[in-house]
Amino acid sequence: MSTTTQPPAQRAGRARGGARKGTRPDARLGARTDTRKAYALVAPALAVLAVVIGYPIIRAIWLSFQGNRRLDPKTGVFTDGGFSGLENYMYWITNRCVTPSGAVGTCPPGVLATDFWPAVRITLFFAVVTVLLETVLGLAMAMIMNHPSPARGLIRAAVLIPWAIPTAVTAKLWQFMFAPAGIVNSLLGKDIAWTTDPWAARFAVIIADVWKTTPFMALLILAGLQMIDRDIYEAARVDGASAWQTFTRITLPLVRPALMVAVLFRTLDALRMYDLPVIMISGSSNSPTATISQLVVEDMRQGNFNSASALSTLIFLLIFAVAFVMIRFLGADVGGRRQAKAPKEAAR
Repeated sequence: MSTTTQPPAQRAGRARGGARKGTRPDARLGARTDTRKAYALVAPALAVLAVVIGYPIIRAIWLSFQGNRRLDPKTGVFTDGGFSGLENYMYWITNRCVTPSGAVGTCPPGVLATDFWPAVRITLFFAVVTVLLETVLGLAMAMIMNHPSPARGLIRAAVLIPWAIPTAVTAKLWQFMFAPAGIVNSLLGKDIAWTTDPWAARFAVIIADVWKTTPFMALLILAGLQMIDRDIYEAARVDGASAWQTFTRITLPLVRPALMVAVLFRTLDALRMYDLPVIMISGSSNSPTATISQLVVEDMRQGNFNSASALSTLIFLLIFAVAFVMIRFLGADVGGRRQAKAPKEAAR
């Protein structure tokens, strides 16, 4: 009778493999149970979001394909437009309407004269300029607030005051300052028509918006700066790195995820700008500071809810496109997946 002796390492490997095979069903069962519990906990929140967010979006899209109430020339009675296809979208994009026969013709009387493309240009101009200025100033303010100082708490509280003031109050304050006899003209010694001249009015809105929202950018960037390990800066100082080299090669690369998320949120907010130019300058669609959101509100005030829904859908598509580009191509890590992968890659 012969006995086969196996190496200890091989026996241990088989024992571990058998143990793993024996525990797989239990592990799978536990994972399924945890998944069901997670879905059960998230389901109420998803249901509320579906009612509060999902239903209005679906309702607005459905209304955008319905015609506005219009006067029937035969009966002299206002009737519902019924299904109109792309008539509302064609009106906003081309300033022309689709007739029942399918041809492109003149829009019916009583419909708001569209200023869609000028409003798009003004909205994009506000978004690009304000976000650029707020990013630069917000980064500078965040670095000041992140610097160790006995007065750091007081500095942070003072910086956040403009952001804490309601937007309507901010607009009124700057409206008084930009008045013909206001403090701005008094300090400059000039008589600038800040509320009537087109470019002066636009720059007035930009100044007010930058003053109001820069603290928001600084707060988001500050959160990213506080995640950077101080030992990295100490090592750079020991190696003889200058302040500019430390900023460009350490601070900017490490704060970039938080910076891109802040830029994304602020850009999406700027594309929906409404209250600041309306209160400061004018709520008319012919205003030099009229944004796309102003056209929606004015169209609704005239009772054209369906065409306003179409314009709201166009705004949604614009914001979605901007968000997709920033997340897909500019590296805005909204979900935090890259930060989650970083420790794993470092461990490898």
